[in-house]
Amino acid sequence: MAAEKSTFSEQPVRPKYLHEDEELSQQCKDLIATLPTESGWINVQLHQYNGFWFAKRHLQGILNCQNHFQAQDSDILLVTTPKSGTTWLKALAFAILNRHNHYHSHPLLTTNPHDLVPYLDMNLYYQKAMPDLSLLPSPRLFATHLPYLLLPESVNQSGCKIVYLCRNPKDLFVSLWHFANKIRSETQGSLSIEDSFDKFCRGVIGFGPFWEHVLGYYKESLERPDQIMFLRFEELKDEPVKILKMLAKFIGSGFSEDEENGKVVENILKLCSFESLSNLEVNKSGRTQFGVVNSSFFRNGEVGDWKNFLTLDMIKRLDDITQEKLGKYGLKF
Repeated sequence: MAAEKSTFSEQPVRPKYLHEDEELSQQCKDLIATLPTESGWINVQLHQYNGFWFAKRHLQGILNCQNHFQAQDSDILLVTTPKSGTTWLKALAFAILNRHNHYHSHPLLTTNPHDLVPYLDMNLYYQKAMPDLSLLPSPRLFATHLPYLLLPESVNQSGCKIVYLCRNPKDLFVSLWHFANKIRSETQGSLSIEDSFDKFCRGVIGFGPFWEHVLGYYKESLERPDQIMFLRFEELKDEPVKILKMLAKFIGSGFSEDEENGKVVENILKLCSFESLSNLEVNKSGRTQFGVVNSSFFRNGEVGDWKNFLTLDMIKRLDDITQEKLGKYGLKF
């Protein structure tokens, strides 16, 4: 199918962590002055730091996180490339860990998953250089899009668990293109799929290149399988019951036989399903704590949507890059 235009009716709202006029520390200003730059998808510019691309203000959150975050052995860190099923993974992990709490109304029914599981770099350490995390219950549940080599040193020195979720780059690209157009300002206009695709293939995307991001965590998961769990979005869609049980066991909250017989697993999957979450009033309106319209996180949630948007040439180019960069490691999508 030929490449299509992306059209949206909602008012674009730029996330807080993408604002470029926020005050930066001198350390961050000095760093940015040394970095290569490219035009961004949403921001005017992206900056290449240690081989990966970031918005200017986001670099401040990264530096704050690297300088001050102290991981605990009991922490759980959910890591994704953007638009890889982050919202779903956050909901599932939160529901697993909090299934024994007797809520009058489950938090997922009234709160967007992104506000229940905060990002380290785009939320907590974006807002403050040293946020107070002392009141968070254990195990603490955080999220990030950071590549492995940019994680705070305390993460690697601790025994905390990392759950990594990635997705077929063709579906990821299409989802990202839609998302970017939703939050671009009106003065920027829409971003064509052709321009976006070229940037994606060159790795010029927030937290990209995609392939290097995936490979960093994949290699580490092979070295430390007890600490890093590597998942694919497609596996989660294909075998949700199996993967949910594996996830629960990995983060130290496995299901008992009574729970499995009592349909606890199925109930969590139903609560966290795309159909359920996307139809909740809270996810149809309002914004997350970091400024994104809640509804923008729910577009399709399916596997294979790329077939409706990518040309044959685009498909071949992406497949060739993926084979070149990941094939020798046995990684396929």
